[in-house]
Amino acid sequence: MDPEFRALIRAGDEGAFAVLFRRHGTAVYNHCFRLTGDWTAAEDCASFTFLEAWRLRAKADPWGGSLLPWLLGIATNVVHHRRRTARRHQRLLARLPAPELVPDFADEVVGRLEDQERVTEVLRVLDELPRADREVLALCVWAGLDYNAAARALGVPVGTVRSRLSRARRRLDRLAGGKPLPGREPPPVRRQMTDDRGSAVRPTGGQQR
Repeated sequence: MDPEFRALIRAGDEGAFAVLFRRHGTAVYNHCFRLTGDWTAAEDCASFTFLEAWRLRAKADPWGGSLLPWLLGIATNVVHHRRRTARRHQRLLARLPAPELVPDFADEVVGRLEDQERVTEVLRVLDELPRADREVLALCVWAGLDYNAAARALGVPVGTVRSRLSRARRRLDRLAGGKPLPGREPPPVRRQMTDDRGSAVRPTGGQQR
C-alpha cells in the first residue's frame, strides 16, 4: 500500500476510507464472524471496527504494507469488548422469563443458519481456551495472517505469537479429542495481506495476494 494512501487515511480522507472498506470489509466481517459465530454480531462488530479505525486514523499502521493487520487488531478488540458487554447483558436477561421463539422458515436463511451452527460448535470448543489463544488462532489459522502481521495486529512480539499458536494448537487438539484444527501454519516470512474472499466458515487457504 503506497505511502500517499496511508497519508490520506491518517488525514481522514473519506474517499480513502471508502477504498479501505472495499478492500478489506469482507475480511474484517469474516474475522468478526469467526470470533462471534453470529451473523448479526459480526455485522455490528465490522461496522464498529471501521468506526474505530476512523477514530484511530492518526495511528494507522506505520510499518508499510497492507492495513489489514491493523484493522483485524481493531476488530479483535471490538469483539472482546462486545463479549464482555454481552455477558453482562445475559446475566440481566437470566432474571427474566424466556421469550417465546418465533421460527423463521425463509429458504434464504437456511444456509446462513447452518454456517452459524458449524461456527458455534467450533466456538464452543474455543471458548475453553484463554482469550490470547483464541485470538492468535483466529488471526493465524482462519484469517491467514503470517506471524509478523499477527504480531502487529495484537501488539505483541513475533515470538509471543509463535508460542501462543503452538500452545493453542496443543490445547485445542486435546479439547477436540485429538482431531487437529483445520487450517495451516502461517508462513514465517512477512507478506502483504489484501483481502479475505473465502467463506466465512472456512480457514483461509493458500497465499493471499
